[in-house]
Amino acid sequence: MRSLRLAAVTGLLMLCAAQAEEKNGPVKIGIAVGITGPYAAFGAQIRTGAGQAIADINTAGGVGGRIFETVVGDDASDPKQGVSVANKLAGDGVKMVVGAFNSGVSIPASDVYLDAGIIQVTPASTNVKFTERGLWNTFRTCGRDDQQGAVAGAYLADHFKDKKIAVVHDKSPYGKGLAEETLKALKAKGGREVLFEGINPGEKDYSALVSKLKSANADVVYYGGYHTEAGLILRQMRDQGLRAILAGGDGLAPKEFAQIAGPAAEGTLMTFGPDARRNPHAQAVVAAFNAKSIDPDAYTLYGYAAVQVLAKAMAETGSSDGRTLADWLHRGQPIDTVIGPIAYDTKGDITRPDYVMYAWRKGPDGKIDYAGNELTR
Repeated sequence: MRSLRLAAVTGLLMLCAAQAEEKNGPVKIGIAVGITGPYAAFGAQIRTGAGQAIADINTAGGVGGRIFETVVGDDASDPKQGVSVANKLAGDGVKMVVGAFNSGVSIPASDVYLDAGIIQVTPASTNVKFTERGLWNTFRTCGRDDQQGAVAGAYLADHFKDKKIAVVHDKSPYGKGLAEETLKALKAKGGREVLFEGINPGEKDYSALVSKLKSANADVVYYGGYHTEAGLILRQMRDQGLRAILAGGDGLAPKEFAQIAGPAAEGTLMTFGPDARRNPHAQAVVAAFNAKSIDPDAYTLYGYAAVQVLAKAMAETGSSDGRTLADWLHRGQPIDTVIGPIAYDTKGDITRPDYVMYAWRKGPDGKIDYAGNELTR
């Protein structure tokens, strides 16, 4: 009998200790991105941004005295590996996740996080489906493909009214989704495509595609996909004498695009959000990055903002429970972040999406970049 009482007391003490740890201990936050794989440049941006935000919050004393404990998962931008990473993070006791980068990973991973009660904030997954399924745990700090496509399609219709426009995509949820939304907006303004074609990402030879583009006499090629393939396609277009303008979405944003395309990158059009580095709310953070010789371009500050969103929800609710955090975010309360004020609708989408058309141009230093080259909002 005495041993039973002792066991009961021991069990109660362990339960109380666990509850105290849950209430006062570190909060495990996952960063799930492609650290390796074809789009590692984007993964590095998000990991850098989110990691810095976590470090800054912890240095300031955490949230309500609770610090973040970072758990990093490398999904290699692959859906199957993304699901494996999601299951591992859930098994590790992660409460919240920043990631993934690409929609093809974020969408299946979100189902795992849902079952585990984990809230997910992606800095970069723009496919409409991510937030359209009615899940309580999905949020993003970026816009959506239908919003980005509307800007791109309208720009093409307005500025290339009498030109032949070809639409190409990489068959991924992001690339094909963005291409379809752009084409929809183009057609809504009276435009049409002379070619709609899908390519296989990861290939090195796109001469067959270029031949089709030349046969269609394309003046503009809109590409839904990522910088790795876009750079190769553009370079091979120029090599085969096709002078068509390349246009695309945020998947072209890494500096590596210009490195892959070479001089052909100049003149490329691209939709992306307003340059967060110029945001007044971001100046101290940008300066801190610059002091480390880091340029917080593209999705770096979107990753930082994702952590700020989760920290604000924790501060307001006094909880790290995923459902509790999500319920608060769905109320639409404004949150100050390095990319500007963010508020969410009931789907987990930001209420002030804003895309800009940029042109990649050669600067005084001889480098081709889109920074500072906004054409229109």
